[in-house]
Amino acid sequence: MFEYVRSWYQRKFSDPHSVTLLLLLVAAFAILYFFGNLLMPALVAVVVAYLLDWPVARLQRLGLSRLLATVVVMALFCSLVIGSLFGIGPVLWQQTSNLVQEAPTMLEQGKHYLLHLPIDYPTLISPEQVRSVVSSVESKAVELGQTLVSFSLTSLKDMAAWLIYLILVPLLIFFMLKDKAQLVQSMSSLLPKQRRLIHQVWIEMNQQIMNYIRGKVFEIVIVGGVSFVVFTIFDLRYAALLGVLVGFSVLIPFIGAALVTIPVAAVALFQFGLGSEFWSVLVAYGIIQALDGNVLVPLLFSEAVDLNPVFIIVAVLFFGGLWGFWGVFFAIPLASLVRALINAWSSSADEPHQSMPKALVEEMNND
Repeated sequence: MFEYVRSWYQRKFSDPHSVTLLLLLVAAFAILYFFGNLLMPALVAVVVAYLLDWPVARLQRLGLSRLLATVVVMALFCSLVIGSLFGIGPVLWQQTSNLVQEAPTMLEQGKHYLLHLPIDYPTLISPEQVRSVVSSVESKAVELGQTLVSFSLTSLKDMAAWLIYLILVPLLIFFMLKDKAQLVQSMSSLLPKQRRLIHQVWIEMNQQIMNYIRGKVFEIVIVGGVSFVVFTIFDLRYAALLGVLVGFSVLIPFIGAALVTIPVAAVALFQFGLGSEFWSVLVAYGIIQALDGNVLVPLLFSEAVDLNPVFIIVAVLFFGGLWGFWGVFFAIPLASLVRALINAWSSSADEPHQSMPKALVEEMNND
């Protein structure tokens, strides 16, 4: 066993390029793990800069300078964010407040349905089982209320930090877009000369991350907008709030759709009862999720996502546990990064490009 491990180590890490890639990976992981909270504004700015780099590049192709293209895109982006904040924000706040006020009534109605299940189906469900479920739901509701109160108090305390972020993040985004070439060159100059595998992984991941962020934003907007329109057609209460929840649920692959089903079903049940309208809302919601998973996701992420669902779920659980929201958001790119690292270490020192796609080999050779 020891000989096998030693031979594997010598085979994979005898190349200085492999050692450099490993050290860079360990350093990046340590920085994100220990200083991620401090670097959060910069990380958010990197994500948005990846999103906005595409329109900036398109404007450059039309003849605009990098500076002018950056100014135009940043102006449009800030206008869109401010318009959405003042246009949709008050509606979402009002619907959230109304939903919180009606939550106890909705819980009581749900409790009423559960308590009548043993009467309607005495051979399938016992009163003890129903009482156990009701007790568990009530305890979870109390915990959720305490969490929301604690979160609101923490948010008030961190209001100054949020105000600072509102100033720092746009500035960071602007300079990241304007000085992209200089920043990349500066980062490259800090790396050692033995960086062939780093270059290989960077080429493979750079375009994937850009496509993923852009595709995920489009998916949120499309799924959330379609859900809002469908809920409005059915005259479902809190249509805007539920549409936003459904839109953001796509950030968590597979799991998000299941979680957001609970508030959609609860609101529909509270409003319509167990009538045909309730089932119509659930069927329409199921169709939206089916079209998202089978049509929209393959269309948007055909080049960015090529992973088995098992690996995606494991990545969501693992990276979400490490870095919370951003770990979940980047679960698929991080899983792709792991695959790229395995491909890089699998390539031998004598044949460095044998496991790389042809396009990547040509780009590296051109560089």
